[in-house]
Amino acid sequence: MDFTLLRRHPDVDGPGLAASDAADRLILDEAAELLAAAPAGSVSVIDDAYGALALGSGAAGVRVHQDLITGERALAANAAALGVTDVRSLTFGPDVVDGARVVLMRLPRSLDRLAEVAALIAEHADPDVVVVAGGRIKHMSTAMNDVLCEFFDRVDVSHARQKSRVLFARGPRATAAPRWPRLEAHPELTVAAHGGAFAGTRIDIGTRLLLTVLDDAPTAGTAVDLACGTGVIATALARRGLEVLATDRSAVAARSARATAAANGVADLVRVEQADGLENVTPRSQELVVLNPPFHSDAALSTGIAHHLFGDAARALAPSGELWCVWNSHLRYRGALERIVGPTRQIVRNSKFTVTASVRRETVD
Repeated sequence: MDFTLLRRHPDVDGPGLAASDAADRLILDEAAELLAAAPAGSVSVIDDAYGALALGSGAAGVRVHQDLITGERALAANAAALGVTDVRSLTFGPDVVDGARVVLMRLPRSLDRLAEVAALIAEHADPDVVVVAGGRIKHMSTAMNDVLCEFFDRVDVSHARQKSRVLFARGPRATAAPRWPRLEAHPELTVAAHGGAFAGTRIDIGTRLLLTVLDDAPTAGTAVDLACGTGVIATALARRGLEVLATDRSAVAARSARATAAANGVADLVRVEQADGLENVTPRSQELVVLNPPFHSDAALSTGIAHHLFGDAARALAPSGELWCVWNSHLRYRGALERIVGPTRQIVRNSKFTVTASVRRETVD
């Protein structure tokens, strides 16, 4: 397969952001014999970034789960461009790995995510399943071996190649898997998190700063929590009586946000949607959008995600509607907010984070 044909679209692109890497190629090379012997419909792929593993496997009837909706769409576009029709994208659950003989996956940076995925495979895959999980060595740790050893009898390690390595897990075994999502009570509210959710069951310090001033946000009957993560901001707004739309491109985030709202008794006020930003929100319809933007794309720093979300907020806001945003102060987003959304004022700042409010100008398209 020619990996240079793969594209990231509709995800952000830019220097250092590729649709495949050496770890994808190593996973496929190490799994080649297993894939050649696998019956049709017995290969599953988890957390494939943009389709390199699913499309490069050459297997028939591949089942795929990707956390990001942008990754799922990139896989569909890459499959169409290559003329591949035998790949199915599924939500995270037993159907993804039921009876699987080979599971290819990118190792997540979160050990909790690895544990939740490993537990699913061990419970529902074929007893003879082999998990071929790889990643860049700089993002791997021996703790990943320990996690896999909780759910499999044997874990082997490949030789390194191009700063990448693969782990093989065999012999799934029944275990008292931890219950997901995990819950943690805080003075502000209870947070629920599935494995891999940003900040887990903690409230990150940027969100915590935003919560201290949220009562000063404009009075509105509805609000949007954009890039909602575990739904802390959405839940806090709902506890003030607002009807809230919470959106995130991550399936883990969406599942966690629903659980957080339910744990705090406001599930009826919070509607959670996995989406690419505010793609499904009517333009010029919202009085208040609240945002704690991510600043990573995979392992690479990228301000492109934040700028994309600023643009979405600008389109969704009604004239004079406000975007309340918390951001790492060193990223200096105020100029971008002024340009993309409108006049921006500082609400509060501490040693690391800044909270701003941007008023949508009339000329924003």
